[in-house]
Amino acid sequence: MALGRMDNVLIVVDDLEAVKAFFLELGLELEGETTVEGSSVDRLIGLESVRSTIATLRTPDGHGRIELDKFHTPPAAGSPAGAPVNAYGIRRIMFAVDDIDEVLPRLVARGAELVGDVVEYGKTFKLVYLRGPEGIMVALAEQRG
Repeated sequence: MALGRMDNVLIVVDDLEAVKAFFLELGLELEGETTVEGSSVDRLIGLESVRSTIATLRTPDGHGRIELDKFHTPPAAGSPAGAPVNAYGIRRIMFAVDDIDEVLPRLVARGAELVGDVVEYGKTFKLVYLRGPEGIMVALAEQRG
């Protein structure tokens, strides 16, 4: 059996509206939003009395998706917000953009902060790492040449 595709990446959030607005500003599109609960959800994720709101966003090409999940019950536990890029686990999501200089100010207006500097990687890429709402680390890559 061959792998078909990567369907989505889950990001657990506290302020669903702020994080959703950030990714919409980046250019993702809202695919859907719903509340999930019940015994099948409890059994699936191994928690009890789950009630959460999920927003699914997709890239404009339709191939990439992120799922934002706000747990109402049980409350989310722990937080990697502020973890450095070399901490264990998923540290960042990278998006290809046409023009970092155009996108970056819009994201900063939504609360994003630069992690380091905007850099030219050889002659092939312009790159930047930033933290969005709740410390979510995003990288932007602008292909050159």
